[in-house]
Amino acid sequence: MAERMCRVTIDGETRQYAEGTTYQQIAEEYQSRYEHQIVLVFVGKYRLRELRKTVKDDCELRFVTTADPIGHATYKRSMCFLLVKAVHDVAGHDKIERVRLHFSVDKGYYCTVEGDVELTEDFLKKVEARMRELAEENIPIDKRNIHTDSAVALFHKHGMYDKERLFEYRRVSKVNIYSINEFEDYYYGYMAPGTGGLKYFSLHLYDQGFVIQMPTREDPKKVPEFRPSPKLFRVLKESVLWGDCQDIETVGALNNMITRGDMREVVLVQEAHQERQIGEIAKQIADRGNVRFVLVAGPSSSGKTTFSHRLSIQLRVNGLKPHPIAVDNYFVDREKTPRDKDGNYNFECLEAIDIQKFNEDMKALLLGEEVYLPVFDFKTGKRQYENRPKKLGEKDILVIEGIHCLNPKLTEMMDDENKFKIYISGLTQLNIDEHNRIPTTDGRLIRRLVRDARTRGASAMRTISMWPSVRKGEEENIFPYQEQADVMFNSSLLYELAVLKQYVEPLLFGVDKESEEYLEAKRLLKFFDYFVGIGSEYVPTNSLLREFIGGGCFHV
Repeated sequence: MAERMCRVTIDGETRQYAEGTTYQQIAEEYQSRYEHQIVLVFVGKYRLRELRKTVKDDCELRFVTTADPIGHATYKRSMCFLLVKAVHDVAGHDKIERVRLHFSVDKGYYCTVEGDVELTEDFLKKVEARMRELAEENIPIDKRNIHTDSAVALFHKHGMYDKERLFEYRRVSKVNIYSINEFEDYYYGYMAPGTGGLKYFSLHLYDQGFVIQMPTREDPKKVPEFRPSPKLFRVLKESVLWGDCQDIETVGALNNMITRGDMREVVLVQEAHQERQIGEIAKQIADRGNVRFVLVAGPSSSGKTTFSHRLSIQLRVNGLKPHPIAVDNYFVDREKTPRDKDGNYNFECLEAIDIQKFNEDMKALLLGEEVYLPVFDFKTGKRQYENRPKKLGEKDILVIEGIHCLNPKLTEMMDDENKFKIYISGLTQLNIDEHNRIPTTDGRLIRRLVRDARTRGASAMRTISMWPSVRKGEEENIFPYQEQADVMFNSSLLYELAVLKQYVEPLLFGVDKESEEYLEAKRLLKFFDYFVGIGSEYVPTNSLLREFIGGGCFHV
């Protein structure tokens, strides 16, 4: 019987392939046309597929490389699998209790190894050598689909108790298991077809673990120099230790707490922990004595507004009189706003702020003068001014919030001794399991989806479409200055994703399946399948989470 042939179109060119040909075989034919490694493929407009899948009908293909966002994430995920496999190979399976991938550090992930293993430079060199050996062998990363009950038994057998707990709560009947030779594991998301392309990485001993450093999407074949951020690392590590202390290290552990523990107490403990931290920051400010300007900066959906309100209350407890000021009120008039390369107003660049006027007003307040502060009218695109002047008394202190607050250029006329700089971000410390991270950006995107729908009537599709430009603005205007903060505050709550689930799922289900944004919506919906949801009735009215779900006492 003759082979059935399928017409496959790529970049406007159509070729004939036999039914059952893998996308990997086709990708190998076209790889020389692409600067970077092909790792996935779009079949049709929006159906993303791994390269091990096969051609079944006439179709149009669009290859995904490591320079694409989804391809880059796939590379990093596959590299983590290779790392865990190599650690077990070098140490021996019987010596390893668990390998944990914790959080992002610089351009890589901070990892720890627990068991009868001494983490040394020599051990790390052997792991690196084994990873390169496996990459050189170009071993296929195979996938098999097994029943969820079988997966739970398999994870128990391999001592992967975090995954065993996780899948006790999955309602799907099947689970995808990946393997490199005999080594099996579960990963959330697509994988590269094999180990052959996993060549670009470096390992660095750091703190009590090590970091696997990987290329950026902008330069997929170059591993950047390792430059950790010590302050950010310390906050992230403290957050992980806090989660461990509460026995909530992973989603499965959280689900156990929700179904078998006292969730009201869990919520109140998390909130009390944050309140204590905010109180300690307020005391630091009061003890300095000469602080007149508290500068609060952080990326989108960090909870800056609620944090500023709660900090102000704690400053009052310490005998100070705080006054909130939003840097956004110092926007230049609309017609003077810089434009981006597409001709749109760029409200996120520093030049969109009237730095001269801002510094003059702050300096005048510091000298005890009366100042009429501006209020920006977003409808007219012009500044107006308050009816009453502001004057700082001996105990008065300004709490200034804005994305540029850590940029020295914003406050260049103000003496450093009068400033106290705070960086705030929702640094998700919870992970799906020990090998599958929850990116901090996912946590903030989910918060923003819920808030934008509630306060601006924005659809999930619109928020998802805008997110890359929001992230670009953060990379340019916020992250380069985060280490200049006097204090960093993690606004993430261990329980929040279980609450946000009920708010965000209806929004994600509303995304058009034929849209470009549906792929991201589908990914997030699958992500929330891991969680047992809880209601918001236990969330206090002053919680940072209320900034997003509503019902807060600060009217945000």
